[in-house]
Amino acid sequence: MGAPFEPGERVLLVDQRGRRFLVRLQQGAVFHFHGGAVPHDLILGSEEGTRVHSQIGVDLTCLRPTMADFVLKMPRGAQVIYPKDVGAIRVEADVAPGSRVLEAGAGSGALTLALCRATGPGGTVVSYEVRADFHQTATANLEWFFGKLPAWLDLRQGDVRTVVETGETFDRVVLDVPEPWTVLDAVRAVLPAGGILCVFLPTTNQVQQAVLALGSARFSDVKTIEVLVRTWHVTRQSVRPDHRMVAHTGFITVARRG
Repeated sequence: MGAPFEPGERVLLVDQRGRRFLVRLQQGAVFHFHGGAVPHDLILGSEEGTRVHSQIGVDLTCLRPTMADFVLKMPRGAQVIYPKDVGAIRVEADVAPGSRVLEAGAGSGALTLALCRATGPGGTVVSYEVRADFHQTATANLEWFFGKLPAWLDLRQGDVRTVVETGETFDRVVLDVPEPWTVLDAVRAVLPAGGILCVFLPTTNQVQQAVLALGSARFSDVKTIEVLVRTWHVTRQSVRPDHRMVAHTGFITVARRG
């Protein structure tokens, strides 16, 4: 942080209307957008917060992207879990430095990225993805964000139910799969008593079936929440909600293994 931008680094370019562009910097390259063209060499060597101008005079502010910026702009295979839900999952599942986390449904890697950051090198993240194309996308996104795959991350292509054959145990399990009730037996086998299971699902029908299955599988302290985010427009003349908001994306259900 605070160092000049270097080749190979990502930069977030923000125009005067708040539109955001994520760019990997390369010497001699040029960024083209609706406001013209900006040579990367104008950004390389400059400090964060610098403003550059396209050849037709459009201003862009140069910033280092946050994790949320990267998640919203990164290439997608599966639909990503939005930052608002990622934050709630980390808190509700109590994922902390040193946690051992099992994830199923890596998708495009957004939640995997956040779990790796939350556990840190003292923890472990084992992530299963059954689809080869999603596995490849997640791998590429994680390598792009971290520079290389974190040493404490194990990305596996395959069915999470095979984890019972490894002899591993985990403190937390996070499931982003369409039918989580089909893997609860495997989850119980690798999660000790008191361990937390977190399930992310998009529809009420899935949530109902999952919650009923959790009760049958002797999970307790079951809770389902939804996170809605509304930004506000604030000026000297008025303070009002923005016309658009990030409303329903999915439901987060957490439970404890009994």
